Amino acid sequence: MKHKLLAEFAGAALLLMVVVGSGIYGETLSVGNIAVALLANSIATGAGLYVLITLLGPISGAHFNPAVSLFFRLRGEMDTRTCVSYIGAQISGGICGVWLTHFIYAMPVLQTSAKVRTGVAQWVSEIIATALLLGAIHLGLRHAREKMALVIALLVTAGYWFTSSTFFANPAVTIARALSNSFAGIHPADVAGFIAAQLIALALVFLLTRKSSPTA
Repeated sequence: MKHKLLAEFAGAALLLMVVVGSGIYGETLSVGNIAVALLANSIATGAGLYVLITLLGPISGAHFNPAVSLFFRLRGEMDTRTCVSYIGAQISGGICGVWLTHFIYAMPVLQTSAKVRTGVAQWVSEIIATALLLGAIHLGLRHAREKMALVIALLVTAGYWFTSSTFFANPAVTIARALSNSFAGIHPADVAGFIAAQLIALALVFLLTRKSSPTA
């Protein structure tokens, strides 16, 4: 269990370092061109996810996401204690990852985002993003288990571009990104709306898939 929690903590921390760090560096190098900054951010995130899922998947399942852990708990494939422990590791890891990223970029470690991300369009976008992520995991475990890292990495990379919310799809990521006043940030006041949308998606996907096992 200890190794699994360490993998979830480290995976979430490194994922947030990739997301926030590439956002900071991409915005700096793009000189105001948001499209270039987003391109750098999305490619780095997809590449980072591929590596993290490939290496840490055999240890913990590479959830890095409370919505994913809750999905498996609802399906009876994870006990409550393990699920809660995973979520704690994911959130704390994500926050530590953001703080470490600020440190290596010589920025104030403790900060909050001023970037507004709110409104019905953004919330619906997060419902779609999270539903697609959970659906891809469900179908991938059934039909493309050996390609899961690639499937998720490419989905997230594409999701940055076709969703208005830029595919957060992860409560731990949402909380952590509220603590960074950078390109990847989200205003703390907007966190609740994003997480609510992500949990709605979780409920919808669970209802749609509850009669079939992802590992069948």
